[in-house]
Amino acid sequence: MQIKECIVSAPGKAILHGEHAVVHGKVALAVSLNLRTYLRLQATSTSKVCINLPNINTFLSWDVTALKQLLPDSGAELGNVNELDAELVRMLRNFVGVSNGTLDTRSMAILAFLYIYLCVFAKSGELPSLTVSVWSELPTGAGLGSSAAYSVCLAAAMLSASGTIPSPLSDQENTARWDEVEMELINRWAFQGERIIHGNPSGVDNAVGTWGGILRYHSGKITALSRVPMLRILLTNTKVPRSTKVLVAGVKDKMNKFPSIINPVLESVDAVSCACEQTITEMASDTPTPEHYNVLEELIDINQHHLNVIGVGHPTLDTLCRVTLARGLHSKLTGAGGGGCGITLLRPETEFSVVQNTIQDLRDCGYDCWETSIGAAGVQQHSPLAVKEEVLEVLARY
Repeated sequence: MQIKECIVSAPGKAILHGEHAVVHGKVALAVSLNLRTYLRLQATSTSKVCINLPNINTFLSWDVTALKQLLPDSGAELGNVNELDAELVRMLRNFVGVSNGTLDTRSMAILAFLYIYLCVFAKSGELPSLTVSVWSELPTGAGLGSSAAYSVCLAAAMLSASGTIPSPLSDQENTARWDEVEMELINRWAFQGERIIHGNPSGVDNAVGTWGGILRYHSGKITALSRVPMLRILLTNTKVPRSTKVLVAGVKDKMNKFPSIINPVLESVDAVSCACEQTITEMASDTPTPEHYNVLEELIDINQHHLNVIGVGHPTLDTLCRVTLARGLHSKLTGAGGGGCGITLLRPETEFSVVQNTIQDLRDCGYDCWETSIGAAGVQQHSPLAVKEEVLEVLARY
């Protein structure tokens, strides 16, 4: 089988507003981060399928003949873009030696890779030998959509390599996106990868990885904002581990204990999300003004106070807010809270020295910190000329 080599990338994600409130039927705004996961798929003649994941020190290969034993009898369908094939997942767990209940990053990444590879290529009746190498600018396990970006890249690369969707690149383009129908197919397969990794995901992370920009999530419905501005931010990882499940349960307990106090707070968080959406829409349709940034900063401060009230703050996040405010910048947690990550809004006129000094201040606190932006493009295919040299060097090693 002749397969098409390709390089694809997908962005990470952050929650701008609506954390925890979204669990209780309120609006959340999810945004793409301009920190990306890159995947290179190469055809080989080794009769092996190889996966290289240097971020998590994982380098594995399997004989194509062994993988063919997992295919059903001729005529039977393997996998479904709309429904996870539980029997195939069970067989893959046995094949790679991952016991039920094992949820470590390495095992889940391997299962998602093999699942999407088998389902996409089984329709052709032939499994190709290939090598997939992945490098990510996103930290794993930080609530920044790293697994979704990985799943989106896997889906896009496999679908493109198999010829299920055409390459969007032309001779005149070094970076391009697929059309809406093809993006929907990528998103659906990526969601199956996310189901393998997380069990019962909302679908927000893979949608952000596929379409990029800013998405509105409300009661299970995901809507993309039609036009969004690119906003500069600092992204800070406090490196404090947290359990989303425990934090969500804690908010529920507070709601049950103090319903007349906590319910209005969640309503206010909902209003913050809606006010932010309106402001961003105005910024995209007209020239952003200093007043727009004033509003965004006030909403960040209000929401951070609300998140502390419902019990998902943390001393390290308080430190983040204090350190950045000393430089005239405004911050809030993003995601589950209880540690984890925070975002800091940067104005267009924020001086380079202020940004660098703030990053150093936060690193002195023991945190990781990057300058990046939100509203980045979703999944894309690239020619090698369009990929950052340092990323290309990593992908070329394997």
